[in-house]
Amino acid sequence: MTTSPATAEDRFAETVLAWYAANARDLPWRQPEAGAWAVLVSEIMLQQTPVTRVLPAYLAWLQRWPTPAALAADAPGEAVRAWGRLGYPRRALRLHDCARAVVERHGGEVPEDLDHLLALPGVGAYTARAVASFAYGQRHPVVDTNVRRLVARAVTGDGDAGPPSTIRDLAAIEPLLPAEPAVAARFAVAVMELGALVCTARTPRCGDCPLAGMCAWRLDGCPPYTGPTKRPQGYAGTDRQVRGLLLAVLRDSDDPVEQPQLDAVWPDAAQRARALDGLVVDGLVDPLPDGRFALPSRPPEA
Repeated sequence: MTTSPATAEDRFAETVLAWYAANARDLPWRQPEAGAWAVLVSEIMLQQTPVTRVLPAYLAWLQRWPTPAALAADAPGEAVRAWGRLGYPRRALRLHDCARAVVERHGGEVPEDLDHLLALPGVGAYTARAVASFAYGQRHPVVDTNVRRLVARAVTGDGDAGPPSTIRDLAAIEPLLPAEPAVAARFAVAVMELGALVCTARTPRCGDCPLAGMCAWRLDGCPPYTGPTKRPQGYAGTDRQVRGLLLAVLRDSDDPVEQPQLDAVWPDAAQRARALDGLVVDGLVDPLPDGRFALPSRPPEA
């Protein structure tokens, strides 16, 4: 019986998997006992937020709400409070909405089916595939910023991946996935880890990269990226900063807060009012009939 020679894609996957076996971080959501809910929580928290900031919030969250039903039974404002300073607090409301949907549609169990995952509120293409792959061992391309950058460099020879495109990004990683679902799932997290730890955006550690000998970008002399880019968003002085300051006052109070308490956090009254209005529209703050403000006690209107 003869076996087919290993393809370039086979060698790519085998190299990444071998590196991951020796270098993977020991993270709680990667433990076999973590379960799909824990994976889903971690993936929502990790969006645009580093692991070091996520870890304490993740552990506290799972201790308080170990199941979707536990979170769904609590007020959405408590999810916002527990979110703390992770940033982008609408993610907390999305997780609460998602937990309610899981209870109502799936009996409290995070579904395995990709289409059912995609139908959950707040769950997009990346998160659905991550849960299906990491929690249920399915074969799906899972593409985040780190994966996009690594594949752009190693496979296509570009210094960066440019603006995201779901269709193009999924098509780029699909040929690299091993055929066996369980192996493909492990590869999906392995290539993500390699991008996060070694093939970093600003200072890639090419000397430590197991793909150095086959990386198209490195073999071409690491040419600078000249394609389209997305400018990073600032923070200081923006409405986003003001929103964070306002939410901090509400999170730190067990009771509704008076307007003067919110007025004290930012000197620009117009910007402060605009930021507060935005929080109300987003369902993150409830304006009460007596003029005070509180974290939401009920889900925002659809």
